[in-house]
Amino acid sequence: MTDLPPSQAPGDGVAALDRAIAILDAFTIADRSLGLAEIAARTGLYKSTILRLANSLMRGQLLERLEDGRYRIGPATFRLGALYQRSLVAMDILLPIMRDLSERSWESVAFYVRSGDVRTCLYRVESKHPIRYTIREGDVLPLLVGSGGRVLAAFSGEQGEPYETIRKTYSYISIGDRDPQTAGISAPVFGPGRTLLGVLTLAGPNTRVDAAFLTRMKRPLLEAAARATRAFGEDASMLDAASLDTPPEPTTDPGFGEHQIRVSGTQQANVAELRAGGRSSDG
Repeated sequence: MTDLPPSQAPGDGVAALDRAIAILDAFTIADRSLGLAEIAARTGLYKSTILRLANSLMRGQLLERLEDGRYRIGPATFRLGALYQRSLVAMDILLPIMRDLSERSWESVAFYVRSGDVRTCLYRVESKHPIRYTIREGDVLPLLVGSGGRVLAAFSGEQGEPYETIRKTYSYISIGDRDPQTAGISAPVFGPGRTLLGVLTLAGPNTRVDAAFLTRMKRPLLEAAARATRAFGEDASMLDAASLDTPPEPTTDPGFGEHQIRVSGTQQANVAELRAGGRSSDG
């Protein structure tokens, strides 16, 4: 017997994690449960090692011990599997919509999901402007500040203002709410049964992204949220109606027209280069 599966070299990865993975990998579709001896035979691990790691896996609900002492896969694996499937589908649906919105606005677009009392950036598409609002996938932000957090809270049942208004308008503009140097607008995305999946957020530095610009972007954002909601299989008529209550986007390209005049001459040159097919430096 060894402390590592025969297929792995002793120095590969973190040993304890490798062993825990080996225990989970011992289960197949045909197995309702496995005894300690069966796991030891399939992994090549000592029984004492399996018992120690099994306790950690059970605390994480990745493994369960039955009354007869046998083990079965725990409920957390179902949740992780569901998240994986959802992530794959969500990525395929959301990223093209987010890219379109970013192209239309020339600003950064992110998709946030609620995680308890915080929100997490699941996907993001960055602005083409040299100076831009940058958020990384996986970044965790407060829930009750910023346009994304406010919209998530509103459609999770938060009471009072501004949440009552958000539920009527399906969007929220925030200027300096979370960060004094940024501004943004967000709208919800729903799934089957009107389940709140997350929010689309369009954001940028407030030297360029002001209330007037965000108001102009309200209709394109709501149209993007409606498009995503329909793609997830839910009726988007409420988002369509909300978008019709907003003024239409001007014909001027927000990347190069009125939206650009607040950018410095150097940044204008960089943007002009981008328009001609060049690349900007990182912001």
